[in-house]
Amino acid sequence: MLAVRSSGSASTRTLFALPGSLRSLILQRRNLATATDSLPAAASNVETRTPPYAKLLKRLREVRRLLPGRPLTLAEKILFSHLDNPEESLLEGTNNGADIRAKATLKLKPDRVAMQDASAQMALLQFMSCRLPTTAVPASIHCDHMIVGEKGADTDLPNSIAGNKEVYDFLESAAKKYGIEFWPPGAGIIHQAVLENYAAPGLMMLGTDSHTPNAGGLGAIAIGVGGADAVDALVDAPWELKAPKVRGVRLEGKLSGWASPKDVIMYLAGKLTVRGGTGYIIEYTGPGVESLSCTGMATICNMGAEMGATTSLFPFTPSAHIPYLNSTHRSSIAEQAAAIAGSPDAHNLLVADAGAEFDDEVVINLSELEPHINGPFTPDLSTPLSAFKKVAEANKWPETFGAGLIGSCTNSSYADMTRCESVVRQASEAGLKPKADFFITPGSEQIRATVDRDGTMQTFEDAGGIVLANACGPCIGQWSRTDGVQKGENNAIFTSYNRNFPGRNDGNRKTMNFLASPELVTAMSYSGRTDFNPLTDSIPLPNGQQFRFDPPYGTDLPSKGFATGNPAFQPTPPIPDSSLEIAVDPQSERLALLEPFEPFSRGELTGMRVLVRVKGQCTTDTISAAGPWLKYKGHLPNISENTLIGAVSADTNAVNSVTDMGGSAHTIPELASKWKAAGQPWMIVAEHNYGEGSAREHAALQPRYLGGRVIVAKSFARIHETNLKKQGVVPLTFANEADYDQLAGCDEVSTEGLYDVLQSGGHGTVSLSVKKHGSGEEFSVPVRYNLSKDQCGFILAGSALNLLSQRGKGA
Repeated sequence: MLAVRSSGSASTRTLFALPGSLRSLILQRRNLATATDSLPAAASNVETRTPPYAKLLKRLREVRRLLPGRPLTLAEKILFSHLDNPEESLLEGTNNGADIRAKATLKLKPDRVAMQDASAQMALLQFMSCRLPTTAVPASIHCDHMIVGEKGADTDLPNSIAGNKEVYDFLESAAKKYGIEFWPPGAGIIHQAVLENYAAPGLMMLGTDSHTPNAGGLGAIAIGVGGADAVDALVDAPWELKAPKVRGVRLEGKLSGWASPKDVIMYLAGKLTVRGGTGYIIEYTGPGVESLSCTGMATICNMGAEMGATTSLFPFTPSAHIPYLNSTHRSSIAEQAAAIAGSPDAHNLLVADAGAEFDDEVVINLSELEPHINGPFTPDLSTPLSAFKKVAEANKWPETFGAGLIGSCTNSSYADMTRCESVVRQASEAGLKPKADFFITPGSEQIRATVDRDGTMQTFEDAGGIVLANACGPCIGQWSRTDGVQKGENNAIFTSYNRNFPGRNDGNRKTMNFLASPELVTAMSYSGRTDFNPLTDSIPLPNGQQFRFDPPYGTDLPSKGFATGNPAFQPTPPIPDSSLEIAVDPQSERLALLEPFEPFSRGELTGMRVLVRVKGQCTTDTISAAGPWLKYKGHLPNISENTLIGAVSADTNAVNSVTDMGGSAHTIPELASKWKAAGQPWMIVAEHNYGEGSAREHAALQPRYLGGRVIVAKSFARIHETNLKKQGVVPLTFANEADYDQLAGCDEVSTEGLYDVLQSGGHGTVSLSVKKHGSGEEFSVPVRYNLSKDQCGFILAGSALNLLSQRGKGA
């Protein structure tokens, strides 16, 4: 069993180890917040959560010296101020600094790391193998992914704590050992907690979740990464990033009526597509920025992940950021940021320089923007609300929908909740009840406690709404539906979430998730119809009259201040305790210590077989499904049984169905396991944007564990491509995309030139030698690679962790 050994002091006891009756008492959620409950939730003090401004400004001066006369964008200022060695990163291979974007390899030292519970397990298992006493930078763990939404928070939260006790104990004990702040289940979603406590103008942080850029709403460079990348920062190794291009988005005008910040990013996703942000940072500018709230900016930055952007951010905006920092008990940060932002360009870290150039620019007039609905099955299928009825009819989408779900990390701010409340109040006063099931997910205990205190939550519950736990829940696939919808049954839902891939929310690939603003989802829930437009349509009343909604209204920040809420949901202090020992039961089905991957063999990869040629969209959900599989995130052998179960084979045209060399049929993980046992290395062939979606590194770890060595695709999503390299899997792209059609399952493939490229640190050409299964036809396929010197070292060593472990042992 997992054991935590210590001196036995009471301070080491955990919430999850308490007797059931006492635990239930602590977990009572009502009447814990009061109007005077205004203490900050974070265990660390404000000083330790303040970016190292003096250090960053000093580094910015050094960057100015290296790049004299060059105006810098805000993204460049913050990134370059976090360089470990500015001269090396900015001048080598960049024509002496004249050609940095998309050319330079930035080696960065982030200020902070945040991890959600599903990904933290593997990140901590990797960190533990480095044998260091504490983390090099402040870090936090947030238990938000493994809580199932079903009957409501009061039932779901205790059930989830009981069901995940082993994992929560592991995470909390590891956090206490290494000095990591641990936010227990119920405290809230990682991105909301980060915005409320850790995000700050000029900060640079890494988060083990693709929606980490949410913190860009408060002027931070926040980048979603896999666990191995997070470990770089945790062990004080420079974190590597190819210098992004910078796309400017100029906002003009002002939102009004039903239009919301959500519609800004929904429109932009439709314009740029899920691949349009790859290799870019999105930087928002223009007079329209002044009209947005801090949390509205966060919503926009959050969904930049749906376009593949490295991150998104807003400049320091006094009208939005100072009130938000003050209300979340960080006035000292607001004061320092305001002073820096008021400095001349040369010393101003928090606003782009005058004359700074973007690689391209998009202009959005907020005054003309109308609400949008995106989906189904992809977040970039964007339709203006006024056209949605005709589009739905043309595509024969369902006329009714069964559930409206609001909240999540994307849209659970006080402003979101109060705007939705105004919609509910209008309908309730007219005697209406929602026709679709209505679920509310508060983003954090702070938000829940505040809207509970201010009566908003009661308004939702009186209308029949079901309040779920402060967690990801249905958004990440942790949704146990009780409405009788069967797997494989066509149906529709409307959500204020950020992502809507097939099967993501409820495991049913036929569920069509339409994304919209929370106020639009709320209004449409009263009609229950997908063709309802609350701006123009009416709902019949029992008395024969017609009801029409007025535009929603809300409040950006609570007039009484934020309530802290349940004290049991506050984080542990970041004080390391080296006396703690963390043992993992060898028989555990939830946790397993990691065995190092074997180093790259001397010479080329030969005799690989194509496991599957994936057809169409292949997200990280496709490669490593969430939902019920989240419980195995700390157990690589067990979770590997879901590898690519959502993939469509171009050879069989079926989901999760491939054939062996002898013609026998298998699921994809079955055949991978069979080949692994036989010592048969394999590879995957894929189309565009392979690995789009979340930051989950299991989508790279699992193929590596099962014997995968190469992925060749038309293109890759940024985070996943990096994760593959960190785990020793080689990502290659077709020089000629048409060659995708030449390959098929069971073809024999060997690399040519790859070993020399790895040995030289990323120089040379690579091709694939193919021998067709069955016919024996032989031909060569030219491929491209994107490998830095360090990444070549990861692959040669077998994984980045192998290198870090060697350094740890040496230390």
